[in-house]
Amino acid sequence: MKKLLLTTFIILTTLAAALAQSPFTGTWAGKLEVGVSLRLVFHVKAAGDGTYTGTMDSPDQSAFGIPCDKVTVTGNTIAATLANGAINYTGTLENDTTIKGTFTQGQSVPLTLVKQTSPGTIKKLNRPQTPKPPFTYTSEDISYSNKDKSISYGATITIPTGKGPFPAALIISGSGAQTRDFDFADHKFYAVLADALTRAGYIVLRVDDRGTGKTTGSFANATTKDFADDASAGIDYLLSRPEVNKKKLGLIGHSEGGIVAPMVAANRKDIDFVILLAAPGVPVPDLMVQQNRAILSQQGMNEQNLEAYLQLYKALLLDGVNNAKLEDALTAGKKSMQQWLAKTDPAIVSSMGYNQAEAQEKMVSSLVQSFATSWGKYFFGYNPVPNLEKLHSKVLALNGSADIQVDATANLAAIQKALAKSKAKNVSVKTIPGVNHLFQTCKTCTLNEYGELEETFSPVALKEIIDWLNKSVK
Repeated sequence: MKKLLLTTFIILTTLAAALAQSPFTGTWAGKLEVGVSLRLVFHVKAAGDGTYTGTMDSPDQSAFGIPCDKVTVTGNTIAATLANGAINYTGTLENDTTIKGTFTQGQSVPLTLVKQTSPGTIKKLNRPQTPKPPFTYTSEDISYSNKDKSISYGATITIPTGKGPFPAALIISGSGAQTRDFDFADHKFYAVLADALTRAGYIVLRVDDRGTGKTTGSFANATTKDFADDASAGIDYLLSRPEVNKKKLGLIGHSEGGIVAPMVAANRKDIDFVILLAAPGVPVPDLMVQQNRAILSQQGMNEQNLEAYLQLYKALLLDGVNNAKLEDALTAGKKSMQQWLAKTDPAIVSSMGYNQAEAQEKMVSSLVQSFATSWGKYFFGYNPVPNLEKLHSKVLALNGSADIQVDATANLAAIQKALAKSKAKNVSVKTIPGVNHLFQTCKTCTLNEYGELEETFSPVALKEIIDWLNKSVK
């Protein structure tokens, strides 16, 4: 999943300095390497009372001016926290221009910051597919609420010109707190998708995830089931619009959204079509093993170490998912670590850096805690097959042959097998050659390349979606 899960890393922290005339004052920039590279720019200012304030820009997340909660400076060391201590950065000033430190959110990642001579300068990346006005259709920024009025959703609806009513689709985002456009590295993936579909004659609703952008509610405490409730509220909103053809309503789910879409469609009678983009078809524990195998192989891990690591990884995942209390999950994780050490060649253990108790404890703690969250327990333990077998709508399932997060071969085969047992009509399952998890035509097809490519969404994939809609829905 684009989460990698990308969601573990997209909330980032802010630095500030704490002494007048401190060398920490200024603008600092670095890259957080978490499978993808995330640029960070920290702006540190002195306050009049001898304390310091700071903000952070994460241009690859289209996030700017994020404040830190607390900053402490001791000698040449700076420590900052965000999200009530859930996120931490600690760094040491190496010289006037370099801070070397560690960013921690679930697990620890090295982060080096370099002082900038031109504060606030951020390179603008070329994104030729990003839609720009004037549009050939109507675009409205709107808001609506769920049935109990507990959440207000910020969204954009795009409506074709001409006489309606028109078929309509809701885009459901993948893992992580996404804005309606899915902003990443100046890409606007869902805006590009909505633009193409609306030009082809389809109404599209794209929505800020709960707790993100202009949508209220808490993202941190939500599960995939909550996201399904959010998607259902989006369908209810589309039903309220006179421009929408109520008999031609659909869901477009990307990545985790490809789990959510069948959850919604299986429990509603008004869903005419479902489009699954890089959707899981196998149980998520197996998916995560596939994902880690592909990514670590691409990064050069040898086969012996890879097989050993994957055995430990899956055991810790199941410990996090299957224990109700965190302390029980951690206890189970420690037991799994000891069992793994007992059966694994000591030379492999040593080469992987897990021959010391401190490294073992850190590995168990970071992984188990990431799996044992409310979202993690639901998502990592989920099996998409039962809801796929309940579908009664038309279905298009697409995946990229170069997707290393959701393997095309295994997952599309599982989706096809499940749909064969369903009442789904007009099923089409296809692999798009040469595109990655985000449906970009890729070159190296690594995670880091997501932000390096100019292409936002493969024209071949867009045409495949539109051709199927024109044939099956319109």
